[in-house]
Amino acid sequence: MSPGYCDSGENMTDDVRARLRAVFVEALALDGAVDVERLAFRDVPAWDSVGHMALVAAVEDEFGVQLDTEQVIDLSSFSAALDLVAATGRQALVGE
Repeated sequence: MSPGYCDSGENMTDDVRARLRAVFVEALALDGAVDVERLAFRDVPAWDSVGHMALVAAVEDEFGVQLDTEQVIDLSSFSAALDLVAATGRQALVGE
């Protein structure tokens, strides 16, 4: 089983949430005043089209996944990113 995923595949562990939060902070150069978990595309100046691609690359690197075009487009918030990481992680676990 990949680290960071629960046995059920339904819930993300706190570790994965924290890792994703750190990815957002680093990729978008966010400061402590930003509520990362409520963040959505274009909420901060750094999350423009270039920042979006940097974020995608950082998520892929951190979690060892490759997002397809539709997933890249759907990555529009922290919450959506959690869902994408969970979905790609479950696919990797079951070999889809």
